[in-house]
Amino acid sequence: MTAVISGAVAMASAVAALFFLKYWHQTRDRFFMMFSLAFAIDSAGRFALALIGAAEDFEPYAYLTRLLTFGLIIAAVSNKNGSQKID
Repeated sequence: MTAVISGAVAMASAVAALFFLKYWHQTRDRFFMMFSLAFAIDSAGRFALALIGAAEDFEPYAYLTRLLTFGLIIAAVSNKNGSQKID
């Protein structure tokens, strides 16, 4: 049952990645590209965990993909906020 839930979460992350990729294609804003990349990495990591059937709590490399994912999200938000002009 855990593999099914992991697969569903991986699919949801892939849909989110495609959603942000669509908006990047329309606006060419780096924010959307970084979010799309973050969700694609999350989806690939969760799909790999579901494929090998490992429990997430015992796989330390799963945390590396999440660290990269959340790092990209933090970088996208800080980049977007840092590039705004204050009047």
